[in-house]
Amino acid sequence: MQCSWKAVLLLALASIAIQYTAIRTFTAKSFHTCPGLAEAGLAERLCEESPTFAYNLSRKTHILILATTRSGSSFVGQLFNQHLDVFYLFEPLYHVQNTLIPRFTQGKSPADRRGMLGASRDLLRSLYDCDLYFLENYIKPPPVNHTTDRIFRRGASRVLCSRPVCDPPGPADLVLEEGDCVRKCGLLNLTVAAEACRERSHVAIKTVRVPEVNDLRALVEDPRLNLKVIQLVRDPRGILASRSETFRDTYRLWRLWYGTGRKPYNLDVTQLTTVCEDFSNSVSTGLMRPPWLKGKYMLVRYEDLARNPMKKTEEIYGFLGIPLDSHVARWIQNNTRGDPTLGKHKYGTVRNSAATAEKWRFRLSYDIVAFAQNACQQVLAQLGYKIAASEEELKNPSVSLVEERDFRPFS
Repeated sequence: MQCSWKAVLLLALASIAIQYTAIRTFTAKSFHTCPGLAEAGLAERLCEESPTFAYNLSRKTHILILATTRSGSSFVGQLFNQHLDVFYLFEPLYHVQNTLIPRFTQGKSPADRRGMLGASRDLLRSLYDCDLYFLENYIKPPPVNHTTDRIFRRGASRVLCSRPVCDPPGPADLVLEEGDCVRKCGLLNLTVAAEACRERSHVAIKTVRVPEVNDLRALVEDPRLNLKVIQLVRDPRGILASRSETFRDTYRLWRLWYGTGRKPYNLDVTQLTTVCEDFSNSVSTGLMRPPWLKGKYMLVRYEDLARNPMKKTEEIYGFLGIPLDSHVARWIQNNTRGDPTLGKHKYGTVRNSAATAEKWRFRLSYDIVAFAQNACQQVLAQLGYKIAASEEELKNPSVSLVEERDFRPFS
């Protein structure tokens, strides 16, 4: 009887192993592009002998802008959105968050975090393969015949607002503003959008919904992808000031502190410290240069980009190995000198970039800045942000609070 029980157990384990192997094999093969190379005998032989190498002959460059809210990520996203050979998506993980958070009963528990990150990685992998149908799992109400009007910030993607994905009245090269896109383009056809994605050589995605680069390791190491991570950081004091101005209700107690000069007893300090902890953990991983990030990771400070946008953009494109499009250069020239009336829009990208990077110094009291410096001391030093020793130093624009640092890409 005992031998029979062991035999049944061994058979069950063997069955599970066979199923797992079959699933892995099917998943890996579904991403290969070898059939497209069938006419070349050499490529066909490579496909049989070394599938990963054959796939690398023609795969896209996949770009992920890893950032946090109010760190300048929309600006960086536009550096790719304006490139004619890049398919750019603005915050597709919003849909994962919006769908899953109501189902999570424990809030920010480790299990919920793992579930959210797992779903996010699966969606990113599908989107990088131009499988936009996978996004339908997180769109409410569900798309009908692969058409929907519920894509978050669709207008922030140039491709989704131009022909053939959108066919607005006007000249063939018409580029719609974000608000006009939603109004004039109508329903988004995901089938047509996926085809537009496949026609481009690169896919770029911006997200503020992945805390650390280590959370992306499975994607970075996935041989089906050619993923390169641009981690964008900003002075946490600047992020706090920008969030307090933009999310006025959520950051109401910080604003109360600024207005009254008294720190509220129930202030949610995690609104600041979580940013600093995530930055510190992620940047520590990147700067340790683990083998799995070789050629895959670049750290960019928003302040460096704001002070010299053209130079830093050239460095970013050099790291990616992508030629800089003239449309990108023109956009930078037109959008970093700032029409003051346009720059007032809280989600806009048209502004004087250098002035914007320093504006926080006049929007926070010294008490709040001193508190932030104490809470985030480690990451400030790590990223080269100087401590303001006094209110006079804080408010003096001739005193730089950003050290000269050369964060070279890990290549």
